[in-house]
Amino acid sequence: MTLGLDDHGTVPVPRARAGAAYDGGPETIPAARHFATDFLRRLRTEHGVPVAPRAVDTVRLVVSELVTNVCKYAPGPCLIDLELVGDTVEITVWDRESVLPIARAAEPGRVGQHGLEIVLALCEGFDVRREPVGKRIKVRVSLNAPDSAV
Repeated sequence: MTLGLDDHGTVPVPRARAGAAYDGGPETIPAARHFATDFLRRLRTEHGVPVAPRAVDTVRLVVSELVTNVCKYAPGPCLIDLELVGDTVEITVWDRESVLPIARAAEPGRVGQHGLEIVLALCEGFDVRREPVGKRIKVRVSLNAPDSAV
């Protein structure tokens, strides 16, 4: 972790970042969840950043859904970047498929394909962009969400 300055350039704020690369194989999804859990644990234990228990569950679920989509719809390598931004974790996932995801209207009877709906419901922001190769999805999850909120 390093210290940076706030948006006004005056108050030091903690900065932490970690990245991982995966091949898109069957072990990718649980490995990405573990990576996210370990990042949050290190924020809490090594850097003293408050992380609500609900935030751990939310980050794990969001990472799992995003990486599952990569494994299903963009087989091959993917990159995950986690960064502390204020009181949120910014989650960025890159894959090599240039087709942008589209959130479908909620259909309670539909089996599967609810991952993006879940991500959009849990995150503070959602941004997807085409890259020279593939696409990059970036979302933010609050670290101090109350345990009763969903």
